[in-house]
Amino acid sequence: MVPVAAPTSTIELYSDEALLEPYPRYEQLRALGPAVWLEAHGMYALARFAECKEALRNWHVFSSAQGVMMNDLMNETLIGIVLCADGEEHAAMRKVIGAPLTPSALAAVKDAIGNEAEALVERLVAKGTFDAATELAHHLPVTVVSKLVGLPEEGREHMLDWADANFDCFGPMNARTEAAFPVVQQMVQYAFTECVPGKLTPDGWAAGIWAAAERGDIPMEKPPLMMNDYMGPSLDTTIFATASMIWLFATYPDQWTLLREQPDLMLNAINEVLRIETVLQGFSRVLTEDHTVGDVTLPEGARVLVLYGSANRDERQFEQPERFDITRANAAEHLALGAGAHSCPGGNLARMEMRALLTALLARVERFELGEVKPKLNNVLHGLGTCMVTVH
Repeated sequence: MVPVAAPTSTIELYSDEALLEPYPRYEQLRALGPAVWLEAHGMYALARFAECKEALRNWHVFSSAQGVMMNDLMNETLIGIVLCADGEEHAAMRKVIGAPLTPSALAAVKDAIGNEAEALVERLVAKGTFDAATELAHHLPVTVVSKLVGLPEEGREHMLDWADANFDCFGPMNARTEAAFPVVQQMVQYAFTECVPGKLTPDGWAAGIWAAAERGDIPMEKPPLMMNDYMGPSLDTTIFATASMIWLFATYPDQWTLLREQPDLMLNAINEVLRIETVLQGFSRVLTEDHTVGDVTLPEGARVLVLYGSANRDERQFEQPERFDITRANAAEHLALGAGAHSCPGGNLARMEMRALLTALLARVERFELGEVKPKLNNVLHGLGTCMVTVH
């Protein structure tokens, strides 16, 4: 069989305009073929669901070990973290990171999260009008989760800025990435100087990383690098998803009414939120060998962008993909949390937080009325910086 070259596209995915409205561009890429060469970024892109899922499950060929970001500097900086490792090295670190995030482990904190959500929602509903993107979405990750991680108090006030900058640095080397690098360096310094035994909460998740190193489960040089896995992803991803959830229910009041009538749809509703407003739009991989995607042959060593945000809107997989439907039968098939060995270890926690907030809101809110809404620009994250709502 003669190798088929990938179609090429001049589409730019990381301009302000593209980040604010990525979906028309994704549709164009999906129409071009199973894999597309992006001239603007010097890498291939997978935009269809089936090809993205296959790539995420095939870590032997679509490797994370050379980094998953879209610029060499960040890839070199974070080589060796859980996100940028494969095989036994990845499995050993993921076991440590994921230990407190299993359903059985999280059962111990479910009531605390639920109680905190109830108190928060009661306060906000009493106000009548609030910002769902900050006042609602920030609270559980910044208070409850950061305490569970057990980072030192000093410096923790910078965590949201660090998390935002961290994901900006995942993009190509554009102005946003360059501006974020000094902020990320502060986060790295904090990890190496403050996130150490004696300064961490003894029974926190971060201290558990050091305990694993002392047991010999992971190398002693790994703990400072692995702090990134708790400091960034545990915050922004859940915050953006929560804000999008409220925006969607305010925009589609019929779906909120339906959920109030059928609260057993809650988990499916959360999955539908994650699908239609995917927070992490895409990571990249590097091919360890020549590989055929559909009818297109990609060369060994090529960097391939896996577009979760596009896959979750693929009309080949989801009927009327632009429609927010909490009864969607296959909503749980989304790739918003990845798939395979590198699927997000914090998915259970994110769903628990979102579920706790929904439970509290369902008991108190008949409908949301949208006020000012502003997107937040980030190279990799898609979501809102402001989402004012009035509750009735």
